[in-house]
Amino acid sequence: MNNLLIIRIRNKMKEFSKGQKLIAKYIEEHYDKVAFMTASKLGATVGVSESTVVRFATEIGYTGYPELQQAMQEMIRNKLTSVQRMEVTASRIGDADILDSVFNQDIETIRRTMEETPHEDFYRSVDAIVAARKIYILGARSSLALATFLYNYFNLIFENVLLVKSTSEGEIFEQMIRVDERDVVIGISFPRYSRKAVNAMNFAHKRGATVIAITDSLLSPLANEADYTLLARSDIASIVDSLVAPLSLINALIVTTSLKKSGELTQVFKRLEDIWDEYEVYEKVDEKSSGSAL
Repeated sequence: MNNLLIIRIRNKMKEFSKGQKLIAKYIEEHYDKVAFMTASKLGATVGVSESTVVRFATEIGYTGYPELQQAMQEMIRNKLTSVQRMEVTASRIGDADILDSVFNQDIETIRRTMEETPHEDFYRSVDAIVAARKIYILGARSSLALATFLYNYFNLIFENVLLVKSTSEGEIFEQMIRVDERDVVIGISFPRYSRKAVNAMNFAHKRGATVIAITDSLLSPLANEADYTLLARSDIASIVDSLVAPLSLINALIVTTSLKKSGELTQVFKRLEDIWDEYEVYEKVDEKSSGSAL
């Protein structure tokens, strides 16, 4: 559990009311469960009112119960097994409609990301990317899908982009052997964090490259050596993490960089459209026939 949270609780223990001491004891012993409990459910579990739970959170220095809960979630998400994730998800959804619950969870995750992502770091990252000699993009395991998506678009926008294949650490370092201070390395990882991605980021940092981390928390090991950390919330959705917020952040990166290079891109995409037409890359839809079929 978060050492800061433990310290906060222990420093205030003598000042707690009887009910608050019950909450503190339960959190210390069952923080993995409390992290996904509502304030009312925690109160009912330990035998105190919801307002007592809220006062407890503010008493130990948080703005409210959601911030206390968030602190616990960030610390345990990387430790949960797949079985525990399924149990947590089932408990959170309960009898509610699963489809609506997942949609609403994703909406909330994007909202929090929009509020918490440092805009200054975002735009500085864009400037570094646009100025880079070469752009390396790395994402392992489930984050590989995000890395591939970003690579597909950056490969159209920039001349020198490499999607680092993460089959083994040896291969990663071989692909990044020429990285230096003229380059940008974008690493993407969410709980459970990829050790390969973390080691690659550390390697790039030592070589002087500008390192950009796309991850969920400043406590993420990916952020340790990053020059810029772009925060995108991911939330537990059964055995997987919801990655809609990271994808939205990546969309913003693509849009912003493309607008900065719009003058060059206009000619590139004109040539691409000609090539796509010549080689019939895309299926053409006949609007008239489509309309008559309806």
